[in-house]
Amino acid sequence: MTSNETLKNYRRIVLLTDGHSTPFLAKTAISLLRYRHEDIAAVLDTELAGKHAQEVFATGEGIPIVDSIIPGADSIFIGIAPPGGKLPGNWRPVLKQALERGIDIVSGLHEFLGDDAELRTLANASGSQLIDVRRNTEKTTATAAPFRDGCLRIHTVGHDCSVGKMVVTLEVERELLRRNHDAQFLATGQTGIMIAGDGVPIDCVVADFVNGSAEAFVRRNEQHDFLLIEGQGSISHPSFSAVTLGLLHGTAPHGLIFCYESGREKVKGLDDVPLLPTKRLIEAYELAASLRQPCKVIGIAMNGRRLSATEAATERECVSAEFGLPVCDVYRDGTAPLADAVERLRTEMYG
Repeated sequence: MTSNETLKNYRRIVLLTDGHSTPFLAKTAISLLRYRHEDIAAVLDTELAGKHAQEVFATGEGIPIVDSIIPGADSIFIGIAPPGGKLPGNWRPVLKQALERGIDIVSGLHEFLGDDAELRTLANASGSQLIDVRRNTEKTTATAAPFRDGCLRIHTVGHDCSVGKMVVTLEVERELLRRNHDAQFLATGQTGIMIAGDGVPIDCVVADFVNGSAEAFVRRNEQHDFLLIEGQGSISHPSFSAVTLGLLHGTAPHGLIFCYESGREKVKGLDDVPLLPTKRLIEAYELAASLRQPCKVIGIAMNGRRLSATEAATERECVSAEFGLPVCDVYRDGTAPLADAVERLRTEMYG
């Protein structure tokens, strides 16, 4: 488990996206701009210096894009999640300069910066930290012992990777908190951990311990009335289905929110593999989750970024009619229909 109060305490963050400021590669930066806006001092991209984050990322109003580390920065956050999770080679001079100045570096890459001898030597000399949020020592197997009665667990699942599961989870948490509920977001990926300062980097946990680490994470937070658990991967993804199933069984959710991107037809990263129909996937998720305890899909989150407002409205109506479930695009519509569904499930279960 990654539990580092330092992550929550940074207030002058520079997001490093240099040369990689695209929606596909810089999704970590985009999410941090959205959910830690007040803590972001600048984005560093030499090619785009002089612009503002809002122009490039459609979020981060008022945050400048710069070509060097700004004075007063307390941390550099690696803002990209590239295929393979490796550090771009031409970024080393910036990281070395940061460490020489005593600035901490936070990374969610699969390649651990703390294992780099040169960077580690510089960090030790200046007293700065190299924080790899994916690094973990999880060695817990699941027990299937019951969780606290009254702790309602909602888990986001998807038809593919990178469809917005983390955003939906965070937005539902926000809405429940707005309604004065005791709700808590549980991060299971590197970006969520950077936002929340706490979590389990589930895709870097040894396979035998995925279920157990997810179960233990829930148990450490079961004092809350609502747990909103971030989903990972997809149960049908040929590459990443293992973590998806581990989360389903480890967290034992009562309800699922199914997330999908309208218009996406192929599995991400496997262009020859078609996505399965939504009906089949919902059935598979309910069956797999219910092997641990009864569970059902209670709502659908539509990622309508490819659709016009009119097209999105038509899609919502059609999908809702087909499945008899509330459907919304959290960016366009907010999350009230999904929060309503969560409240209804709690009433069904606990009165």
